[in-house]
Amino acid sequence: MMRVEWGAGMVSSTIANVNRDPNHPPFTPTDFTLHFTKVKAAIEPISLEEAKASWK
Repeated sequence: MMRVEWGAGMVSSTIANVNRDPNHPPFTPTDFTLHFTKVKAAIEPISLEEAKASWK
């Protein structure tokens, strides 16, 4: 199910980017999906303890 949502987000963002105003920033697939969110990449890896704490 999630792959279908990602694929639909890719198609939607491509169509939106082709038709967008040049002054507007480009769209990404996560702009059109409900279950995927934008996450900034970590500069350094986190420890196992930090990962376990985030799972709660």
